[in-house]
Amino acid sequence: MAWNEPGGGNKDPWSGKGDNQGPPDLDEVVKKMQDKLGGLFGGKRGSSGSGGNSGSPIPGPGSPGFKGVVAIVGVLLLLFLGYKSFYTVAPAERGVVMRFGAFKDITQPGLNTLIPIVDEVVKVNVDQISSFRHGATMLTRDENIVDIELTVQARIQDAADYLFQDQNPEKTLRDATETAVRETIGKSNLDFILTEGRSSIGAQIRASIQETINLYKTGLEVTSVNTQPAKPPEAVKGAFDDAIKAREDKEKQENQAEAYANEIVPKARGGAARRVEDAKAYKSRVIAQAEGETSRFLAVLKQYEQAPEVTRNRLYLETVENVLANTNKVMMDTKDGNSLMYLPLDKLIEGQPGASSRGYSTTSEPAQRQQDTRPRDDSRSRRTR
Repeated sequence: MAWNEPGGGNKDPWSGKGDNQGPPDLDEVVKKMQDKLGGLFGGKRGSSGSGGNSGSPIPGPGSPGFKGVVAIVGVLLLLFLGYKSFYTVAPAERGVVMRFGAFKDITQPGLNTLIPIVDEVVKVNVDQISSFRHGATMLTRDENIVDIELTVQARIQDAADYLFQDQNPEKTLRDATETAVRETIGKSNLDFILTEGRSSIGAQIRASIQETINLYKTGLEVTSVNTQPAKPPEAVKGAFDDAIKAREDKEKQENQAEAYANEIVPKARGGAARRVEDAKAYKSRVIAQAEGETSRFLAVLKQYEQAPEVTRNRLYLETVENVLANTNKVMMDTKDGNSLMYLPLDKLIEGQPGASSRGYSTTSEPAQRQQDTRPRDDSRSRRTR
């Protein structure tokens, strides 16, 4: 039922409790509000006339109370604006300043200023390294299947591009990694991937990822790509292990053969060089001896031409001396006789004083076994030339 229906009584909400009371006086309501506000701002309460209680009105623009309120509010506002005008950026962060929601500038670490209410600052950590793992089974260029797993690490390089140019930089990074891995593995052979190509493949994948995310302006920088040793699928792992073992045995045999060759070849070369040097030395020695003998012969020939008899006798005596110096027994035959005379030179040398000091060596055993029992003939003992 509506409050003003006929017969429903006076249900006016602006009325008092009783039906005989009228609506409240608006002047009285305003006065009560002025009394409350006046008490808050230092006004005095009082009564005026017979109209009952009435407070002091709110201070007007020209009153001293109003000016004080304005000054306090102004000081507080200035302090608030001054506090909001400064902000600090940590060493690992960069401040992205937006003015009315649009990019304005990038601030460096330290104390910086802005325009309150107008400017907004978003702090981005550019030193934090984020990483994720990526693994997949892929097809190589020689149509083999290989399982590869790698870890990609990246950080924020450009804070503005990271916030505004790409909607989801992390997803773009993962998609770029997937593309780079499939492209690099698809251009490489299985043997290269499993053996010496691990480091170079990681470098190629990193360069390809960086090129792609730079194209999309993600603001990210790939710091490292760590590839794990590639392995074949489990279904053919045994065959691949056998192939790898055979390759290792081949390399081992090649290394052993190379080591043997490195050991033998220098020795052979050294032996050949030594033989060549010996031959050269022998040649020089023979030539020198021949030249020396020739010179000696020519010298003897010159002397022989001047005195043939004397030279002949001297040569004979020198020859006999050289021959007898190497023996301790001499058998002499006399002219016109049948007797053979034996001279034990070792005994004769032993009897001479100082024989040992002159370097004569004697053997007494043959002299002990042989004794000359024949009678001596003084006429036969004479030495003839």
